[in-house]
Amino acid sequence: MEQTLSWQDFEKVEMRIGTILEVNDFPQARKPAFQLTIYFGAEIGIRKSSAQITKRYTKEALVGKQIVAVVNFPKKQIGNFMSECLVLGSVNEDDIVLLSSDLKVENGLRVG
Repeated sequence: MEQTLSWQDFEKVEMRIGTILEVNDFPQARKPAFQLTIYFGAEIGIRKSSAQITKRYTKEALVGKQIVAVVNFPKKQIGNFMSECLVLGSVNEDDIVLLSSDLKVENGLRVG
């Protein structure tokens, strides 16, 4: 197990529910990835992210899917693309399963 976080540290991480609006190929990525456009509700709005999830998901299956992402990390340049949030998933080598809500909920809700 990694370093133990305090409760105050955990509370700083804003994990939110968002709905994937658009999915595009990302041919400039070093590993196969998609560029995602995600809506997090009126307060946060739309954010973009890159995700290496091409092994398990198709573009068509991702559109409309609600996922969990961290929205308060700094932006990260990935090739020619600026990632604005971190999509969360369970990782088993190069196979990633997205974290999501099993029921449709309001976009922007905080996960905690």
